[in-house]
Amino acid sequence: MAHRTPITIASGDGIGPEIMAATLHILKESGAALDIHEIEIGEKIYLKGELSGIESSSWDEIRKRKVFLKAPITTPQGGGFKSLNVKVRTTLGLYANVRPCISYFPFVQTKHPGMNVVIIRENEEDLYMGIEYRLSPQTYEALKILTRPGCERIIRYAFEYALTHERKKVTCFTKDNILKLSDGLFHKVFEEIGEEYPTLEKEHWIIDIGAAKLADTPNAFDVIVMPNLYGDILSDVAAQIAGSVGLAGSANIGTTGAMFEAIHGSAPRRAGQNLANPSGLLLAAIQMLVYIRQPEPATLIHNAWLKTLEDGIHTYDIFRKETSKKQVGTKEFAEAVIERLGQKPTQFEPVHYSTPKHIQHKENQHPDIAVKKELKGADYFIQWTDSCESLATKLKSIKTNLSLIMISNRGVKVWPTQMPETLCSDIWRCRFMAKDEKTVIPAHQIAELLKELIHISLDVTQMCNLYDYDDKPGYVLMQ
Repeated sequence: MAHRTPITIASGDGIGPEIMAATLHILKESGAALDIHEIEIGEKIYLKGELSGIESSSWDEIRKRKVFLKAPITTPQGGGFKSLNVKVRTTLGLYANVRPCISYFPFVQTKHPGMNVVIIRENEEDLYMGIEYRLSPQTYEALKILTRPGCERIIRYAFEYALTHERKKVTCFTKDNILKLSDGLFHKVFEEIGEEYPTLEKEHWIIDIGAAKLADTPNAFDVIVMPNLYGDILSDVAAQIAGSVGLAGSANIGTTGAMFEAIHGSAPRRAGQNLANPSGLLLAAIQMLVYIRQPEPATLIHNAWLKTLEDGIHTYDIFRKETSKKQVGTKEFAEAVIERLGQKPTQFEPVHYSTPKHIQHKENQHPDIAVKKELKGADYFIQWTDSCESLATKLKSIKTNLSLIMISNRGVKVWPTQMPETLCSDIWRCRFMAKDEKTVIPAHQIAELLKELIHISLDVTQMCNLYDYDDKPGYVLMQ
């Protein structure tokens, strides 16, 4: 008997058990050599009081087998419940989310025949770190965090993926015209690493116009790499304009393991009705087979699935009188795929998988280590419900070696000058710096000023030190 690759599966919630059963049936009939162990995650675990939706013993099972095939789950409504998808990705270091978005026209309706875009999304950083605070009754904060190692790892993966899969171009989307430090870092690292791949075309787009171009002319793109939030949104957009989010699977790749899943939700309204399309999870399972170096069953299943589409055997979500011949349920669709194992499509290009080269996970080749790190001042975030002028007067009464340079509100400078139209909330960012810009401030002065602010009954809700790195500011200058 061939060696069976151990994998962990979770059938999830809603339509999850139905599409998982269909997918496993196809995998078995294809001859895939799998040693399957099932765990329970999701809604039942949440409702037991486990806020992450997964029990500690299940972590052990996933980590032991290193390959995880997961159906969609339902997160209960209400506060306190954490996203299990994000939890698994970050806990297990699954930093690269790979989402192929492919058109199956004319059997799946789309305005973009021939679309074949792969979106590679950074999976661990950005706003998805979930670091949020309520700074005052009126003001809430979410921290967007990008790191050089995180940016470099995902961008290098995108270039390596393009080479391994014989792609021609890698595109980077950011918003670094506004987020000059965080998104600016992502763009900078993209330019640095791109120089190591001279055979690949490279380009950068600002996210808003890039998204518009993707929605209008997706054939202009090949592989797109993005920070987490942009990648999450645009991978769904790309999947939908290709034909349907319900047909898209994704791989979450780390240095020691991987998770494979459909990108759609658990659709509890469709559960238990034998309606759901299992294609998203099945295509994720095909990615899994390629990952675990079983290209033969991956090829069999993918070609049989394409032949099923060509033959007009469709579930309700993609059924159209013009191109469909028979509407079937979840189980019947799986049986149709199984009947076509060994057949090849005639209108789609047949798929052939070979044992892939392993994509190299190379760490931080361009360490951004500053020669000098100098403390130049601090921003104090103060809750204040009176006027800006009254706050400035109170601040200027403090005896300190630092100077009040600026007060801003919601990112807009409102002192020493303020436009009457500027809307202000109850949190004010007050910047203090040395009177001479060349002066390096001792840390105790920052602490002493904080003490003085508290002494005069100011409510400091947050404080950030301002550093120069190699004589360049590590903070956004006054707008």
